[in-house]
Amino acid sequence: MSFTWPLDPQDLFVERYPQMTLGLPADEVDAVRAAVTEMWPDRPGGWVHEWSALAARHAAAGNHRSAAQAYGWAKFPSLADEPKRTALDRQVEQYVLAAPGFPVEFERRVLTVPYRGGEATLPVHLMAAPGLPADAPVVLASGGVDSWKTDLHGMWEQLALALPARLLLFDLAGTGETSHLPMTPDGGAEVVDGLAAYARTIGDGRVGHFGISMGGYYSARAGLAGTVDASVVLGGPVERSFAPGRGFAFGMDGIVGNALGFDAVPDAAELARAFAPFDLRPLLDQDLNGPMLVVNGTEDVHVPLEDTTVFEGRRDTRVVLIPDTGHCAISRFGEAMAVIVPWLKDTLAR
Repeated sequence: MSFTWPLDPQDLFVERYPQMTLGLPADEVDAVRAAVTEMWPDRPGGWVHEWSALAARHAAAGNHRSAAQAYGWAKFPSLADEPKRTALDRQVEQYVLAAPGFPVEFERRVLTVPYRGGEATLPVHLMAAPGLPADAPVVLASGGVDSWKTDLHGMWEQLALALPARLLLFDLAGTGETSHLPMTPDGGAEVVDGLAAYARTIGDGRVGHFGISMGGYYSARAGLAGTVDASVVLGGPVERSFAPGRGFAFGMDGIVGNALGFDAVPDAAELARAFAPFDLRPLLDQDLNGPMLVVNGTEDVHVPLEDTTVFEGRRDTRVVLIPDTGHCAISRFGEAMAVIVPWLKDTLAR
């Protein structure tokens, strides 16, 4: 199930421009920005058309990594219609073509995990520094509802090169290549638990979890439940984000609604009912957590500050607030990673 919704594409450029220019030249992003006049129609001036045209030019020139980045923006922010799903397929195709040139070891696998009394399959990517021993820790890692494993390649590559650990990269239930499974708190957590169990079999048994944005919800859940050996929560919603009446900025109502499995824009009551089970207060009230690092920017427009500060004072938990930056500290991301990388190294070495 999926749906489109009223969305001004220029609002997305306002919020995501720094992220867009991390992987593509600013002049190319500016040219697409100038050309885009509408969000959903697949025609000149449409978001998916203009981003796909840029991607096709890179693909024709053999610049497969840049093509994958551009197709990633073509399918952004949600797989709400067939043109977006086509863009995702082309992104994956170009990404696999680019893989031999990565400076890291890379493997794409399709895994089967337990799911709601049966099984579910999903593609994952394994990434590691060249020559990393097989008996190294494994770190599960994911983005959020609109930035998925392939979109964040540059960041994962840097993390893999910096850590003595193998990354297992995946898309959350309801997103990306796992969009065939609706995002629910228990079902999504069951997928993560299955991946963590698999991760314990391919390394030395130690498993960490690094979640960004909505991925941080699931890493917080795993950390609070003590099911992983190290949990990093970057900009993750945990409690206040799911309170009734929560509003959304920059099209997030449609993005989240699609991930949750709605077939039309949900109203406030429908969202409240869907969100209520996500609240992590029952786990926050327990004392089961393993080592946790919780990080975010102080000016986040998506996740209330209280969803970070609620972790202050917990056993074996470090909280870091980065001033003058927003959701996931994206404009000061280097500072966030300067905290996250050594913490993961030290914690997984215990």
